[in-house]
This record gives sequence, structure tokens and C-alpha cells, in this order.
Amino acid sequence: MKFNKKVLGILVLLLSFFSLKAQVQNPVSWTFSQKSLTGNEFELTFIATVEPGWHMYSQFIGDGGPIATSFKFEKNPAVQMEGKVSEPKPTEEYDKNFAMTLKYFSGRIVFKQKIKVNAASTILKGTVEYMSCDDHQCTPPQETDYSFSLKGIAGITTAVAPTTIAGKDKVVAANEQKPPTTSTSLDSVKKITSSDTVTKATNAAILKSTNATSGSDDSTSMWGWFIKAFLAGLVAILTPCVFPMIPMTVSFFMNDAKSKAKAKMEALVYGFSIILIYTVIGTIVALTLGANFANFLSTHWIPNVFFFLIFLFFAASFFGLFEITLPSWMVTKADQSADKGGLAGAFFMAFTLVLVSFSCTGPIVGSILVASAGGKVLMPIIGMLGFSLAFALPFMLFAFFPSLLSNLPKSGGWLNAVKVVLGFLELALGLKFLSIADQTYHWHILDREVYLALWIVIFTLMGIYLLGKIKFAHDSEVKYVSVGRLFLSIITFSFVIYMIPGMFGAPLKALSGYLPPESSLDFDLNRIIAENGGGNSNTSENKELCETPKYADFLHLPHNLKGYFDYEQALRCAKQQNKPLFVDFTGHGCVNCREMEANVWSDPQVLKKLKEQFVVVALYVDDRKEIPENEWVTSTVDGKVKKTIGKKFADFQITRFKTNSQPYYVLLDNNGELLRKPTAYDLKIENFIKFLDEGLAEYKKRSAK
Repeated sequence: MKFNKKVLGILVLLLSFFSLKAQVQNPVSWTFSQKSLTGNEFELTFIATVEPGWHMYSQFIGDGGPIATSFKFEKNPAVQMEGKVSEPKPTEEYDKNFAMTLKYFSGRIVFKQKIKVNAASTILKGTVEYMSCDDHQCTPPQETDYSFSLKGIAGITTAVAPTTIAGKDKVVAANEQKPPTTSTSLDSVKKITSSDTVTKATNAAILKSTNATSGSDDSTSMWGWFIKAFLAGLVAILTPCVFPMIPMTVSFFMNDAKSKAKAKMEALVYGFSIILIYTVIGTIVALTLGANFANFLSTHWIPNVFFFLIFLFFAASFFGLFEITLPSWMVTKADQSADKGGLAGAFFMAFTLVLVSFSCTGPIVGSILVASAGGKVLMPIIGMLGFSLAFALPFMLFAFFPSLLSNLPKSGGWLNAVKVVLGFLELALGLKFLSIADQTYHWHILDREVYLALWIVIFTLMGIYLLGKIKFAHDSEVKYVSVGRLFLSIITFSFVIYMIPGMFGAPLKALSGYLPPESSLDFDLNRIIAENGGGNSNTSENKELCETPKYADFLHLPHNLKGYFDYEQALRCAKQQNKPLFVDFTGHGCVNCREMEANVWSDPQVLKKLKEQFVVVALYVDDRKEIPENEWVTSTVDGKVKKTIGKKFADFQITRFKTNSQPYYVLLDNNGELLRKPTAYDLKIENFIKFLDEGLAEYKKRSAK
């Protein structure tokens, strides 16, 4: 009978799920906070507020009962849990439907978890699952996500986008609050010093309370980069230098006169040797071109133009103009070592494969290393690890399951088609590097419409090639279009059609991180309509600025916003107009900045607030334009004189806010004091609106005093 009562209780819960009304679907609200204890120890607090008449269950409910409250933490090697999540003493009551004593809470419930952080900064994410009931009904199990930005050993905030700041190693070592930058101009010294005297205590308190919220932490970006590199490794397998070698190599291992166990062991060594070789290459690049070299690689015209030419070189190779080959003596030497057999022979066989396949894999490997060289130190290593893992996988897989070899498609002209398609992609992606140099140095040779025109032509030609209407030197005759080619051509031409409206001002949000900014578009239909009194009526007009903005002849804000590009000038205007200051730390080469502008700033509510209620200033931390000598700044971080726009405001961001990430958004009152904690990359529009509203509310509260 006890079993039947439990079944009856569960049925009652299930029936109650379908009888819920919309207004009581979730009677539990959550708030999350953190408190630093000693050293790197933190106490995380989870507070649940349950509406009157409702209750939620304890973490400790026996089998056969309702859903217990549970906390799930995402894996994070930098965070060590100390014990379990603690909870207050629950109410205990026997429930006849479940034939068991249930533990539950009402009102305000505080859960706590102690942790230890073994890193300078990290983000811990997780989910709390719970169920709530009243006397008549229960909600379905609910989930609420939480995220804690944790700062352990003193250091700068984790960057969202690849750093574009010089001297990062010195920034990481800076543990104390630094004084503001000191200008060689006496007037500037007085202005900055006076402002810092007023704001130091307030700003330090707000910044110390919590780090900036970030929608994309290091672990997420690393995993994303690993997946991209892994997919690139899978593509490399389909090239004509690699694919035909799979059955040959596997047959060599499986036809070994020795035992099958030893053959499989050698195949494993072969596969892991491939991974080792490529990962060592990534490590060498990381150590040679580490984080301290990132600023030069990310923004200077020399490496960016060089990378662009490298991509053109790779594309020409894939199109069949020439073959990229290594010296024959290297291949011969490795091949002779492979003939020795055994585990050492398996290693040199792997090395031989890497050398022989270089003409096909070289451009792909080079693209990964080039794309990662301007980022964090781990990026080249992770890129090569992901690439090599995918590259080695089929050799090991088919060695263990040789029967799968019969299912492989036969080699043929389709392999060269893969190379040619990769050539088109290399050509398109290479333009990104030239675009970064073009924006940073204001050459205006690759503005948005020129960039889009080139992409439209490149992908149109790629679609025509897929239909067999263009033939390269090593291509086989295409007698008919296969289903695969047809689908790929449909996708390609659809992409081309999607890009065409961008020539006339369409935002193209899906490509926002890869295209030049909309402000570089000469013929913007939206801007023309707005200037002639048309456009969306719910988009308010910018109010007049206090003075002509510096650098406005070559720097621009998105969405026709009017604002400044110099902090002191913007602060003066904020005082004059009695408005809070919205500071945008951005960069020409910042992909996440363009995504935020295209997907979040474009929202009508966000745009209206920025236009009407804030003085907006965009501080470009990577701009190479030199400034007058009386505006030069001597850094308190590295002692160097900052002579360009980018270096001046990059140093300002580091010394003032202890971070070098972009995008980074700061709300200040017209005395330069923080209104709330800064925020960073987060594509949730509601979060950004909340950020602006909280800053406005705090500003009004201070103004009323």
C-alpha cells in the first residue's frame, strides 16, 4: 500500500503541472552574491524568495518524493569546492500522498557554498533546479542560471577579446591601485589629479566589490577555438594529400607480421605522434609570439598586411598555381627512420605524414596559427591540439576497426574540389587582416562596401565553381552536378543574396564581427533617410554636442550616434548637460565590439537611452593616430610615454579600471565617479538595458542630494 501511495502522490504532482495558471508558473525568485573570506576563499550565497502560500523543497529528499532542490556547478579547474551547499533547517512534515516525511522551506531561504579560487580571475557558472508547491498545485521543475565573477590572486580582469594593450605582463603583476595617468601638460595634470582625488575611494570600492560581468569568459572562448580548429582538422583529412593515405597507412599496420595487439599499439603511437608533432608546433609559436607580442600582431599594419599576403599565397596554392613543398631531404630522412619499425618507426611514420601532406595541410595549419597568434598564449597550442586530434582520429579509428575502410568513398576529382573551395575561403578570410590595418591606420581602401563587394564576388565565383561552370588546372570534368554540390551551391548563393543589402546599409548582424563598421559605408540608405526626416519614428534624435569632437574626422560612432572620442572632452560635456557619461572602451580589431554594436546597441530602447540620456564617448585603445605633444601621457604602469590615441586610452583603462578587455562599458557621473559596476561582452539586450537603467537611477539619486 505504501508503494501505491507514492505512485498516487507523483500522479497528483503530474496532474497539477497541467493545471497551473500563467501568473503562478514560478513563485520563486533568486538572487546571488559572493563574499571574499581570506586569501582565495569565497562564500557564495544563493537566496530564494518564495511567494506567500508556496514552499520549495530541501536538497535532501528521499527517493520517491518530489523534486529536491539541487545546485549544479559547471566544471572549472580554477575553482575548488569546499564541502557541500549548506541550507537552513527546513520544516519537516509527514506527507500522506508520498508516505514519507518531506523537508521544505517557505519565505526567504539562504543557501551557502564555500569555494577556493586558484587563479587570478575566473567565472563560475551553474544552475539551480527546484520545484515549488502550494496546498493545491505544484510547478514543474524550474531551472535558474547563475554566474559568479571571482578574483583570486590579485591581477587584472580576464579579457573578453584578444588583448590589444602593450605591456600586458606588467599589468598582470600590478597588485595595487595605480594612480591616474600623468600628462606632460600642466593643465591635464591638474584635471586628472583633481578628478582622481574625488573618485579614487568610490571607484575602488565599486571595482573591488565585483569584477565586470562578462558574457564570454576565457574557458568559453578557448573551447570555441578548439572546436573550430578540430573542424579544420576534419577538413584537412578530405584533401588529396591526406585522404588516399588513410587506407594505405592502416593497411600497413594491420598487415604487420606481428600480433594484432602490437599492430594496434603502433597505430596508437602513430596517432598520438601526429598530435604531439602539431602541438609542439603550436607551443613553439606560443613561446615565440607570446602575449607580449599580441599588441603588435593585432593592430600594426606590417603583420596584418603580411598575414593578408600569406592567405593570398595559400589561396593561390589551393587553386593549383603551385604546390607548397618541403625540401626533399627532410621527407627522405623521415621516411628512412620510419623503415626501422617498432614504436620509434611509428613516430617517424607520423612525422613523414606531416611532411608529405604539408602541401595541403600547410595552408590550413598556417591559417590557424596566424588567426591565433594575436591572441592569448594558449591559443596556438589549443588550436594545434584541436586540429591534430581530428587529423589523427581516422588513422587510429580505422586501425582498430579495419572493416570500416570498405565504407570510405573512393578518391577522385572531388578531393581537388575540396582544395579549391578552401582556396575561396582563404581568399575571403584573408581580407579580415587587411581590414584591421585599414581601420587602424585610416587608409580607407577597404571600407564596408568595398569589403562586401569583394566577398560577394568571391562567394559568387565559389557557387559557380560548385555548379561545375568554372574549371581549374587539376580539376576533373564535371559531367553532372551531384546532390552534395547542389546543396553547397544553394547555401553559397543564399549567403551572397544575404550580403547584397549590406551594400546599402543593412546591418548584417550575423557578420558584424567580420565586417568593417557601418560608419565606413559611403552609401548608407538608412542614414540618408534619417537625414531627410524619414526613418523610424520611435528613434529619437541626438541632442547637440557641447563642442566639436576631437578625431571625428576619422573616428565614428555606430547608428548615427553623436558623441566624443576623448575622455576629458566628454566629461566636460557631461557636466555642462548634467548627464551621466557612457564610456565605451573599444578597438578597430575588436570582433566582440562590432557584435555588441550590431546586436545590442541597435535595439530601439538601447539606442534611445544612449541618444537622449547619456553623453557617449568611444575610446579606441588600438588606434595608431599620433596626438599632439601636449596630450602625451606618461604611463604609471610601464613608465613609457604614450603618443597615440590608442596607447593613451589603453593606459587610461588599465590604470583606472584594472582591465584591458574590449568591449568594456563604464557608467560615470559628471564628476568621473563610477555609477555601478562596469560590464563587458553580453549579447542579452535586457541585461544591457538593466545596466543603463541602474546607472541612470544611481545618477538621479546622487543628483538629488
